[in-house]
Amino acid sequence: MAGRRVSERRSKCPRRSRARGWRILCVRFCRWLFGGPQRQPTIPNDLVTDRTSGSGQRRVKDSVRPARQCRRLRLSPPCCFLPRLLWFRAGRSMEQPATEADAEMQTGHDPQLAATMGFSGFGKKARTFDLEAMFEQTRRTAVERSRKVLEAREREQEEQAEKEFKSSCADPSASVSSATGSGSTLKPRDTTGSESEDSSDEELTGPSTVLQASVQSSAGDDDDEEFIGPPLPPGFKDSDDDDTEDEDNNPIKKIPDSHEITLQHGTKTVSALGLDPSGARLITGGYDYDVKFWDFAGMDASLQAFRSLQPCECHQIKSLQYSSTGDVILVVSGNSQAKVLDRDGFPVMECIKGDQYIVDMTNTKGHTAMLNSGCWHPKIKEEFLTCSNDGTVRTWDINNEKKHKSVFKPRSAQGKRVIPTTCTYSRDGKLIAAGCQDGSIQIWDRNMSVHTKFHCRQAHATGTDTSCLTFSYDGTALASRGGDDTLKMWDIRQFKKPLHSAERLPSFFPMTDCCFSPDDKILVTGTSVKKGGGSGNLFFFDRGTFQKLYEIEVTDASVVRCLWHPKLNQIMVGTGNGLAKVYYDPVKSQRGAKLCVVKTKRKERQAETLTQDYIITPHALPMFREPRQRSTRKQLEKDRLDPMKSHKPEPPVAGPGRGGRVGTHGGTLSSYIVKNIALDKTDDSNPREAILRHAKEAEENPYWVAPAYAKTQPKTVFAEMEPEDDETDKPEWKKRKI
Repeated sequence: MAGRRVSERRSKCPRRSRARGWRILCVRFCRWLFGGPQRQPTIPNDLVTDRTSGSGQRRVKDSVRPARQCRRLRLSPPCCFLPRLLWFRAGRSMEQPATEADAEMQTGHDPQLAATMGFSGFGKKARTFDLEAMFEQTRRTAVERSRKVLEAREREQEEQAEKEFKSSCADPSASVSSATGSGSTLKPRDTTGSESEDSSDEELTGPSTVLQASVQSSAGDDDDEEFIGPPLPPGFKDSDDDDTEDEDNNPIKKIPDSHEITLQHGTKTVSALGLDPSGARLITGGYDYDVKFWDFAGMDASLQAFRSLQPCECHQIKSLQYSSTGDVILVVSGNSQAKVLDRDGFPVMECIKGDQYIVDMTNTKGHTAMLNSGCWHPKIKEEFLTCSNDGTVRTWDINNEKKHKSVFKPRSAQGKRVIPTTCTYSRDGKLIAAGCQDGSIQIWDRNMSVHTKFHCRQAHATGTDTSCLTFSYDGTALASRGGDDTLKMWDIRQFKKPLHSAERLPSFFPMTDCCFSPDDKILVTGTSVKKGGGSGNLFFFDRGTFQKLYEIEVTDASVVRCLWHPKLNQIMVGTGNGLAKVYYDPVKSQRGAKLCVVKTKRKERQAETLTQDYIITPHALPMFREPRQRSTRKQLEKDRLDPMKSHKPEPPVAGPGRGGRVGTHGGTLSSYIVKNIALDKTDDSNPREAILRHAKEAEENPYWVAPAYAKTQPKTVFAEMEPEDDETDKPEWKKRKI
C-alpha cells in the first residue's frame, strides 16, 4: 500500500510526470535514430546497483528501466547526447564503401564506450569529397557543350550562305568569291574540331575565332568594308543611303506632318504657346484669359489638360515661354506687370508697376502701360526681357522684382519716342532686337543701352505692328513678320536691305510669329483669314532661296502661333478658333505627342443611378405631408402683432422736411438752406411795410425795449401812405422798369 501511494503521489506531481515524458521521448528518438531491433540501451555491469525492498530479497538490473536508473545513478539522460547522435546519423547516411582501415575501425571499437553510449559503431570516418575533381569534371562538360553549340552555329551559317548564293544572280565572279569564302569557312571549322579533340581542357568562350577570321579576311578583300552574306552585285546601292541622300536634297521630307493631334484650349484665339526645353510639357494661353498645362507623358488619348488657371485675371495672354532650364514660365499679358510662374502654375514673382506721372521712363522702376511681348535670356536663366506701350524695352532679374535691370528706349529718326511691339534676344544673348510701330527694327548690344548697334528705319510699313522677330540658330540671320503682310529675312552684318522677302501673307493679329526649322534651312509662318473666308495655312519657305516649299491647311480659322521644337521635331500651331494642333511623324519625331496617342482612354466613372423608381405616397411620412391651408384672417392677425411685418414704410418727404428729415432735393445743410431760400416768397422790397407788419403786435404786447421807455417814449407818428400814381396812362418810356 505504501509503495502504491508513493507511485500515485509521484504520478500526480506535474513536474515529475513532465520529466518522465521527456525521457520516454528521448528513448524513442534514439531507437529511430539508430534503427535496428527495438532494444533498450544497456548500462555497464560496473554501474549496476542493488535495489532492495525491505531486507534485500532480489537484485534487479537497471537496464529494465534506463531512464529511472539514469536518474538514480545521477547520470545525464539520453537527451544530452542528441547533438552527437545527430552528427553520427549524418555520418552514417553519407558513408561510402568502407576501406580496410574503416573495417578495422568498425570492428575494433571500444566495448566499454559502446556499452556506455548504448550503440555500437561509434567513431566511423565520415565521407570526404574531392572538390578539384568535381570542378574539373564540370569544366570538361561545359567545354564540350560550348564546342557542340559553336559547331551547330557554323553549320547553320554555311547552309544560309549556300541558300543566298543559289538565290542570287548567276555572276561568275560572285560565285567564285562565295565558293572561296565557303571553303575558307569549312576548312578552319575541321581544324577547330581536331584542336578541340586534342586539347579538350582548354575553355572556349565567346564567338568562334574561325568565324571572326573568315569575316576579317572577306572584309580585307573588299576595302575593309564589313558585311554579312555574299558580296553585292556591281552597281548596287543601299536603300537607306538613298533615303538619306533624298532627304538632304529634298527638305520637304524633313517636315513632320504625316500625323496630327488636336488639343482643345477653348473657343477663343490661342495667342500664346510655350514648350519646355525637354519637350515634356506644353502651355497654351488665349484671349479667354486662361493658361492651360498639357503633359504629354501623363495624357491619354482623350487629350485633356491637367491644369487650367487665370494668372492675370481679366487680361489677355500675349506671350508664354519656358526658361532655358524649364523650371519657370514667363507670362506676358495685357497689363503692365509681367509674371513668373513655376512649372505647376504657382506664382514666383511679379514685376513692379512704374510711376505713370514721371515723364522720363528711365527713372521709373517698371512699365507704366500695356505689355506687348517678352522672352527669356538664352544663357542666363534668371534674366528676361519685356517691351511695353510706354516706349521702353526693359530687362529684369527674377531675384529682384522691385526694379528693372536696364532700360532700352527706341527712337524714331526725329528722336521721338516709338512703341516697340515685339522684342527678342539673339541666340548667344549678346544682342537685343525690337520691332517698332514706325516699321523700324532696332538692335542694341545687351551691355550698351544708349545707342543702337544695328537699325533699319524702313524694315516694314510705317504704322504697322511688327509681330515677331526671331534669330536663326547660327546667329547670322534675322526673320521678321510684319503687319504689312510680309515675311523678310535679314543679315545682321548687312542690315540695310533684306536678303529675301515674301508678300501676300495676311496677318490680323499682333502676335503672329515665325520660326526656323531645327536644321536652320526652313522658315515657317502662318496666315490669317476672316471668318468664313477660307482656311488658315502654314507656309514653309526655303531659307536660301525663299521659295515656298510646302503648305499645310490647318483649319478654317487664322493661324496665329507656330513653334517647331528642335528635340521633338514636332510642330505646334495655335489657331484663332481655340485649337492647338501638334504635327508629328512617327519615324522622324521623338516622344511628345507619340507618348499620349498610344494610350487608351480611361473609363469614365458613371454616376451612381437608381436601379428602380421609388413610389412615395404623399402623406405616408411627416416630411412629405403638405401643410394644411389656414384662414387668411388668422394669418393677418398674427402678422399684425409682428413689429417688423406691421411696420408701415415712411413716405417720401414733401416740402421742406420734418422730424429731422430733409427734403428729397438733398441731404446736406447747404441744400436745405438753398431750398428754403428758394421757397421763401415774402416780398421785402418795401421795408416800411415790413416794419409796420409787426407794429400792432409790439404795441399790444411790448416785451423787449418798449417797457423800459414806457414813460418817456414819445408817441410814434408814421407817415401816411400816399396813393400810388396810376402808371397806366404814362407813356412806355416813363414807366418804371423792373
